[in-house]
Amino acid sequence: MAAIEVRSFTSGEPLTIVQTPRPVPEADEVLITVTATGVNYADLAQVKDAYLVPMQLPYIPGLEVVGRTPEGDRVAAITNGGGYAEYVAVHRDYVYPIPDAISDEQAIALLVQGATAWHVLRTVGRMRTGDRVLVHAAAGGVGTLAVQLARRWGAGRVVGVASSESKRELARSLGAHATVDSADAGSRDALLEANEGRPYDLILDMVGGPTFDAGMSVLARFGRMVSYGLASGVLPAPVEPRTLMARSQIIGGLWLVDWLRRPAELTESIEDLFAATAARELVPVVGEVYPLREVQQAHEDLGSRNAVGKSVLRI
Repeated sequence: MAAIEVRSFTSGEPLTIVQTPRPVPEADEVLITVTATGVNYADLAQVKDAYLVPMQLPYIPGLEVVGRTPEGDRVAAITNGGGYAEYVAVHRDYVYPIPDAISDEQAIALLVQGATAWHVLRTVGRMRTGDRVLVHAAAGGVGTLAVQLARRWGAGRVVGVASSESKRELARSLGAHATVDSADAGSRDALLEANEGRPYDLILDMVGGPTFDAGMSVLARFGRMVSYGLASGVLPAPVEPRTLMARSQIIGGLWLVDWLRRPAELTESIEDLFAATAARELVPVVGEVYPLREVQQAHEDLGSRNAVGKSVLRI
């Protein structure tokens, strides 16, 4: 089968299509003929061996797919790698039927990034009605959904951070009450001004570094800071526990791989996202759709923050 296989972390060669054996499913797995797969920041980190866990060579990237089962059913699935290929074997617990009202590309947008947005707000961030929420990378795959979900669940105010006026306009069109230029994301004054001079109850950060530090400076008493990425590659300043104690604040983290150990909770979030999209209560933002042979360009566009919404590879 055709696939993208990573065979070296140091060669510097672009990702290209190779031929590899078709996977043979175990008894509790489903063999999916892949029609599309998603591109995520985790993929970019994995090909550089900079992921949260070491990668074993060779391997096929890709954490989510849409395709057909041997019975012809159209399904979406979260994988343990292997998505950048014509076929992938996936445990039955992580295979989800797609409603007819949802396109392949929309379904892809609701898997890794959709589930991340859902759990970063509800499970880890414990969002409450009336919360003032700050969403970094508000025009990205997670951010566009987080803005909408926060509004859907009754946020009192949502502020989105994005790097261009077109991206900020997108965030506002999806429900953000105000936006901040990402160039000012490290400015306490800019963040407070966008929130009517008030601190935030919940901050979703995937940037790290000075952006995280600035967020801590505008976090309200009883506020929650949730870290789910480190796009800047810069670690935030250490936070003293007594600082958190003095303001009853919480810092949390999210790594979606942990939800593979909780399939029922993962299924709950994805089914809710699918239902909301089918009912037109949620709009997954699909960005660029690339053929598999342009995988290197897809990675470069996402890594340079040129991407908007969900980046998709068509197989």
